[in-house]
Formats: sequence, structure tokens, C-alpha cells
Amino acid sequence: MSTAPAEPVRYELRGPVALVTLNRPEYRNAQNSAMTYALDRALYRAGADDRVRVVVLAGAGEHFCAGHDIGTPERDAHLPFDRRAGLWWDHSDKHGAESRFARESEVYLGMCRRWRELPKPVVASVQGACIAGGLMLAWVCDLIVASDDAFFADPVVRMGIPGVEYFAHPWVMPPRIAKEFLYTGERMSARRAYEVGMINRVVARTELPERTMELADRIADMPRMGLALTKRAVNQAEDLQGMHTGMDSVFGLHHLAHAHNAETASDPLAGMDVRAMKKAGS
Repeated sequence: MSTAPAEPVRYELRGPVALVTLNRPEYRNAQNSAMTYALDRALYRAGADDRVRVVVLAGAGEHFCAGHDIGTPERDAHLPFDRRAGLWWDHSDKHGAESRFARESEVYLGMCRRWRELPKPVVASVQGACIAGGLMLAWVCDLIVASDDAFFADPVVRMGIPGVEYFAHPWVMPPRIAKEFLYTGERMSARRAYEVGMINRVVARTELPERTMELADRIADMPRMGLALTKRAVNQAEDLQGMHTGMDSVFGLHHLAHAHNAETASDPLAGMDVRAMKKAGS
């Protein structure tokens, strides 16, 4: 007896809080395009619903998100989707840097920037792995609550690439810590992430859903317009500190690295597939 595939993102309303859950636990919630667009629809839904005051972003299973999908059976980077985040053309019938730049402008940098601007507070609830593309999802959230067994990593320098596409590193942590984080590719514990100011709270794994929801409910008591304007004020301050333009410049370097890999290595990821990344410690 066959069963319908699970939705890649679950949506649940809990009073004034929309609980949005990444739902590919068998692949540690690796982000394929289907998940990315499902998440976009869920956040649009939460933004349009007047009952929703706060959004919680969580991950089903043992891990929040292990990053971009670079090797599951459902990897769909080659497929076209209805574009939502920018004006670049469809990537699926293009080749080389043109294809990759168009796709990543949409599903990585473009989507994350849109989600950061959702005028309702978003709280990330992070357990287990939060790696590379998973960092991007957590970083667009306004607050991050992590379990005591959570860990964070951006190992893509192993691919010869200067960090993930949404390059928030020097704004979510001090620059020297960001350099160490990238240069080594090592995992950062939840406790260390708290110490450097990257996350807001560390709680016991068993208490993570409850404690995250408590925080969301408390925020939901604040005036909606006040929250929206406060979020915009802080985001604008970050952008005045160079976050937006800095990301644009690093996005170009990111694609220069892909092009260099394509010319000098076996593929734009320098041959670092899932197996190679795991062997290297990711």
C-alpha cells in the first residue's frame, strides 16, 4: 500500500503563533527546492493571517537542518519552479554560471532576504545540526532558541567557497569569531554560540518546544504594529552597518569560487559530496 509523500513543510496554528516545521527528518531536513518554496508559502500564509502574531520555525526529528540538499534522492536543483524572490530568469534550461547564479539568487539569497523582512517576529527553535544552509534559515529569524545539544557549522570553505550564500557571519558574531568559524569549519556548540551572541537562549533538549513557545507567546502580547516597526528599525540598522551591500559583494565571491571549481576541479562543489563532507567532519 503506497502512501502520499509527506509535505516538506508543516504548518500549524497554536493560538497567536504559527508553528512552521521543516519536515524531511529522514534527510536531517536538508533543503531541496520543494522545501524552500513550501517554506516560502508557509511564511506568506503566516504573514497574511491576522490571527498570527509570531512565527516559530522548527525542524522535525533529531536535527533542525543539515543544510542545502546536495545528495538526497529528492534533490531537485535541476527542476524549474515558479519564481517568487527576484527577477532573474529560470535556471533550469541554462548552463554554467548563468544557471547557478540565477537559481541561487532566487532560492538562497533572495528567499532569505524576503523572509528576514516578514513584518512579524520569527523565532527559530534549533536542535541538533544547524549546518550551512540551516544557518541561513536560523539567521533570518529574529530570535534563536537552541537546545543544549545543538551545534552550528559552515564547512563550505572545504569546497573552496567563502561561506554560504546568505553571508551574515560578520553581523551575527564578532568578525574574528566568524573567521575562526569559517577557517576551521568546526562545529560551534550552543553554549559557545550563546557566549558570542549568535543565539538568545540555550535550553534542555526536552524543554525546547515548550520554552520556545513560551517566548513566542510572550512576544505575541506586544502590539503588532510596534513589533513590525521595531523589527524594521533593527534590520535597517544592520543594513546601515553594511549587511545588505556586504552580502551582495560576498555573493559575487561565492560564485567566483563556484566558477573556479568548475574550471579546476571535478564540479562546482570541488567534488565535495555528502560522503566527502561527512568524512571531513561535517
